[in-house]
Amino acid sequence: MNSSSELKELLNKIDHRGYPAYKDTKGAYRFPDYILSIDHVQSDPFAPPSKLSILVSGGKAGFPTEYYDEKYKKTALEDLLIRIFHARVDAGEFRRHGSGKSGLILISRCRQEVLERSACRIDEKTGDVLIRIEVGFPARGRTIDSKELIKILFDVLPECVGKSLIYKALNTEKVRRTIELAQDQHYIRSRLEAMGLAAFVADGSILPRESGVSDRPMQNAVKFISPESMAVSFTLPNRGKLTGMGIKKGVNLIVGGGYHGKSTLLKALEVGVYNHIAGDGREFVITDSSAMKLRAEDGRSIKNADISLFINNLPNGKDTRSFYTEDASGSTSQAANVVEAAEAGSKLFLIDEDTSATNFMIRDELMQKVVHADSEPITPFIDRVRQIYEQYGISTIIVVGSCGSYFNKADCILQMEQYKPKDITEFAKNTAEEYLRGKADGSAGTEFHMSSCEDHRLSFNRCPGANKALLSGDRVKIKSNGLDSICINRETIDMRLVEQLVDPEQLTALGYILVYAEKNLFDKKSSLRTIADKLEKILETDGIASVCQNRVPANMAMPRRQEIFAMLNRYRGLNL
Repeated sequence: MNSSSELKELLNKIDHRGYPAYKDTKGAYRFPDYILSIDHVQSDPFAPPSKLSILVSGGKAGFPTEYYDEKYKKTALEDLLIRIFHARVDAGEFRRHGSGKSGLILISRCRQEVLERSACRIDEKTGDVLIRIEVGFPARGRTIDSKELIKILFDVLPECVGKSLIYKALNTEKVRRTIELAQDQHYIRSRLEAMGLAAFVADGSILPRESGVSDRPMQNAVKFISPESMAVSFTLPNRGKLTGMGIKKGVNLIVGGGYHGKSTLLKALEVGVYNHIAGDGREFVITDSSAMKLRAEDGRSIKNADISLFINNLPNGKDTRSFYTEDASGSTSQAANVVEAAEAGSKLFLIDEDTSATNFMIRDELMQKVVHADSEPITPFIDRVRQIYEQYGISTIIVVGSCGSYFNKADCILQMEQYKPKDITEFAKNTAEEYLRGKADGSAGTEFHMSSCEDHRLSFNRCPGANKALLSGDRVKIKSNGLDSICINRETIDMRLVEQLVDPEQLTALGYILVYAEKNLFDKKSSLRTIADKLEKILETDGIASVCQNRVPANMAMPRRQEIFAMLNRYRGLNL
């Protein structure tokens, strides 16, 4: 390993030379408080920035062992360090000069959710702190400007490290509060199952967001207060007693007029699968970690999925127990999303009527009279929702704005009125019964016709093989396009409607996970479930960097098992 003085000497030596001379800097260098590694040098000033990593020993970093001795605490601490480092870079007085990406210093920009990221890794045994960043090596035209790089490596970075990664230099009270918040969130999440809850929303939570393009809490928003009939409480390790609304397992409806907060509550529950930072307003909106938001997704590909729970006897004779299409309709796509979520192990479905296929959700009485059941291949979700819970143990929370037919199927009916929740279960069910009695007396139309809920066993035995086209070259190019898609070589995977992805870095990670699975796990013998189990264990044990063969990108964030399944199911090159 070379010293920092040797690096400075080298940089002075190559000043004003052609840009490729920067390649000589690749390697590890010992600075007084850390080791700097230049892992990859960009080919020219306009190429993606160079990849660097900084390793601070556990003894120097000095974080208390109890702050990273469990996975959830370690992730919270890593997230905090990334945020502090990012803030130090932004607050610095360094002004970039030169062509292309010269002088650019990048580290992950964390959002409201707390995610495990490749940008920071704390060794749970030694306490060593590793930070991965990107730096645009400065140039004038395509000529090296090493004096600017010396400023970055010898002035900017040492200050950022000293004020971001050394415990005694930080606001230790803020660090402690961060770990305590993570402990309290983990405690609630770990208790949901025992309390028979699908989700919890704390009193005082702020659910509305600042705007459609900002995920920060809305100022002066109505605070959430639980209906008395749904109130539950937790005695948290640090915060003490916390009360709020407990949504029990089963079939739950969220109803109410337009703009009264139905979808806002559902959105909070969607992202409640992740922990949130202090001040977000949704710190204690905790949802079953396996929850999956389901919707119609016209045009997606479906690979041999068993959608026979909902669709049978198609006019074209297609086998719905092994359904295949490159261009799904609204109903077939939503049917596939349901069974794929069940295959992924989800125990809670989140559905919004507004983004669902109408003919998948329900068929009204008049349509049932006009089009006989024998001519309709779709068994709507309303006829299966109780069975899905009672046979498969999967709960449902549905936002309903126009269809009262679900009242008779629901265990709980929650009305949102001016962002305030009210438990109207008894009233809604009584009203529905009176309505149906009127029909039985002949005063209003005919009775509902509902399909029988016979015992039905879904098939989860899809076994993918490797895609030779993807593995034909030595180099695989992976790129994410925001939250929209993943590009792997020439293959594009559309992820726009996988709504619980919250950070583009999750899509980058999904790309690497797919390539790893193609090369190591797809063997035509292991089912998707088995492959997901293996991936989950690898990621849990060895971290997100474990799926990268050589250089570890600085911009990956951990996706859930459910999003891994969603990505595989939308991958048109999946060899099934």
